[in-house]
Amino acid sequence: MRPIGYSTGALALSDVERALSMLEGSSATAVELSALRLSELGPLLRLLGSLDLTRYRALSFHAPSRFDAAEERAVADAMAEVAARGFRIILHPDTAHDLGAWRQLGGMLAIENMDKRKRTGRTVEELRPFFDALPDASFCFDIGHAHQVDRTMTEAHFLVEEHRPRLAQLHVSEVNAGSRHDAVSQSAAHAFQRVAARIPGDAALILEAPATREEMERQMAIARAALSTPAGAGKRPA
Repeated sequence: MRPIGYSTGALALSDVERALSMLEGSSATAVELSALRLSELGPLLRLLGSLDLTRYRALSFHAPSRFDAAEERAVADAMAEVAARGFRIILHPDTAHDLGAWRQLGGMLAIENMDKRKRTGRTVEELRPFFDALPDASFCFDIGHAHQVDRTMTEAHFLVEEHRPRLAQLHVSEVNAGSRHDAVSQSAAHAFQRVAARIPGDAALILEAPATREEMERQMAIARAALSTPAGAGKRPA
């Protein structure tokens, strides 16, 4: 069974310890620590060594989604140290100023496809320059973003087919017209099933919709069902 869990930001914003407490006793086997705001990065880095994350099969860390060019090298160097601890680093491509600063992360860097608000990173064509510059990078497929950009899921299909060998993680939610992350509805789950069979079976599912402790298991069950793969499907290309 593929790893599944939550972004700490979805559960408790910047309060990572509270989010991890909510996940205790749940069926989650993956977690993404979130530092979407640059101001959250330092406190989370200082906390990192004290966190017991041994229960999780898949670990990721969301890099800040906005910083200026003068701050980029320090952020990338900090993320390289986090990656050395076994965390996959999730990066919004539109955030980067100098892609060379991120090359040191190799395959532990995962570039995420963007929602329709962004100026780039939404489609296969828009992502191509980033993967050309960072050929070892992996891919974080935000299926909610892809669904928002193209409700037919055609672009989602193209994204999965283009990046399937490097697809390491999914972000799962329903992204509304205002680009907010909501729980996956029945119609969104049905849309997600159109590409589920092509998603590698070992790619972790990270839910990004807000949830109470009582709602988490139901939302994870919906995500599992929407993105389940038939027997024999979901194998990575040789």
